[in-house]
Amino acid sequence: MKNNEKNNKDKIYYTIFTIVVLITSIIIIFALLNKNNNADENEMTYTELITKIDQNTVEKIEMTVGSSSVKVKLKNEEEEKKAIVPSTQAFIELVQEKALEGNTIDLKQKPVSAFVTISETLFSLLPTILIVILFILIFKMQGLGDKGKVYDAESEKTNITFKDVAGLDEEKNELLEIVNFLKEPKKFHQMGAKIPRGILLYGKPGTGKTLIAKAIAGEAGVPFISMSGSEFIEMFAGLGASRVRKLFEKAKKISPCIVFIDEIDAIGARRTGGSGAESENNQTLNQLLVEMDGFNTEETVIVLAATNRPEMLDKALLRPGRFDRQITIAVPDAKGREAILKIHSENKPLGDDIDLKEIATDTAGFTGAELANVLNESAIIATTRGHEKIVMDDLEEAVKKVTVGLQKNSRVISDKDKKLTAYHEAGHAIVSKYLETQQDVKEVSIIPRGLAGGYTMYKTNEDKYYISRTEMEEKLIALLGGRAAEKIALNDISTGASNDIEVATEIAKDMVKKYGMSDKVGPINLETKEQYELQVFGNNIEDIVGVEVKTLIDTAYIRAQELILEHMDKLHAVAGKLLEKETITAEEFEKIFDN
Repeated sequence: MKNNEKNNKDKIYYTIFTIVVLITSIIIIFALLNKNNNADENEMTYTELITKIDQNTVEKIEMTVGSSSVKVKLKNEEEEKKAIVPSTQAFIELVQEKALEGNTIDLKQKPVSAFVTISETLFSLLPTILIVILFILIFKMQGLGDKGKVYDAESEKTNITFKDVAGLDEEKNELLEIVNFLKEPKKFHQMGAKIPRGILLYGKPGTGKTLIAKAIAGEAGVPFISMSGSEFIEMFAGLGASRVRKLFEKAKKISPCIVFIDEIDAIGARRTGGSGAESENNQTLNQLLVEMDGFNTEETVIVLAATNRPEMLDKALLRPGRFDRQITIAVPDAKGREAILKIHSENKPLGDDIDLKEIATDTAGFTGAELANVLNESAIIATTRGHEKIVMDDLEEAVKKVTVGLQKNSRVISDKDKKLTAYHEAGHAIVSKYLETQQDVKEVSIIPRGLAGGYTMYKTNEDKYYISRTEMEEKLIALLGGRAAEKIALNDISTGASNDIEVATEIAKDMVKKYGMSDKVGPINLETKEQYELQVFGNNIEDIVGVEVKTLIDTAYIRAQELILEHMDKLHAVAGKLLEKETITAEEFEKIFDN
């Protein structure tokens, strides 16, 4: 909350500054326009005015006290003219002398209004006020440089320990010695060991990088300073480096402690020779490097940083002496997912039929944050349905909601579209059934969810760490099974296969460009290469890649059609069952093949 308040303060200061500059610009523009508009034929010089007075052709002169501008009304002329007098007192005496000589001039002096006096004073002071506001803004923003949020060891927010972190057993063991270092630094110093300067945690979003950083602080019982990499970046040059200095000054005062910088790639990206924002980022990164080099051996300060993109970081950050250790926070396996589900279900009433192991099996690839979201969604669903406890059906619905989307029961679908969807989803299921490497069907439905008109869910039999070429090729066939069924059973094709085609194309491209699974292209990586780097492999390398990708897709599509033609009776049976019941389970699906 406090970080949000500080960000709001930043926005307020920027807004005030912008408004002041805008108002000043408008006033200056209007003043200049007014000045130009007044420079017309109605103005007369001081010499002309004196000449007219001598000739006794001036009928009336009107002047404002304190102003050098006068209005002149000439005899036999309706329009007034304006003139500027160099000395108002001398001019008044001159007019009075002419009146004594018999010159008929009506001289009127008006007192200046309070509004005019105040506005003129404010206008004259406006540049000074603007400069003062600018300095105040800079001062305030320098004050906001101390943005790092400190969580004390006794704070409820840092009452997080390793027992609250599941699915990361090896990572916890690796970091346990850091905890011992923070608890008993002298013990390690006596052995001549140096405390690690920094630890880089990287992995997919939601894997628990911030959580494990807080757990280290909670286990060691030391303060935890948290700051996001984006908070170092500001519109004023030098503020990022200033914030880095202040952050480490604070850390040294309260050491032993942990400094956690989330999304460090915001300031730690590779340095460039650019200007402007890039130059400011470079200064901030340079200051971070200096601070990490400047630790005293007696100062027990450990810098933990997290990023989703380690490849973006500057090499100077990753060398020993700065971020000495780099730990991958991986997506949890089935055992880890079950442990995470247990932690997040502790404060939720679960029904007797809940099987967290089965949910863990069905959520391969889910991160800790996604699993927490599944349990939260299940609690919402159970409440909506009026259940006293969360039952298995609520949990399974939550998994579907997170993976496929919200069920659209209210959507009106024509019989023609229902039939098309039924054959499309049946095509996926039938083709997958006869592919050895593909997973078993768990559920098939033609009830719309999210943007999909229907879906086919598969069982997750095991966690995959490597995927073979055969498995990827058969995945292409399964993805194109829906389009093949439409073409053969209905003699037409639809836009329903757009997402399948998109996913299949990306898989085929990865096979050729990333994993080296093409015989013609060979075992080389073309994924991250720039255009000029690709020329090393020949001028027509992109054409070869395109042909190989198309060959993979075409071969998969032909094989999908062959499988559909071989098992047309099963396709009609599954599609018919879907049109009858809308959703069929794994047992109902397998029963069709038992007959």
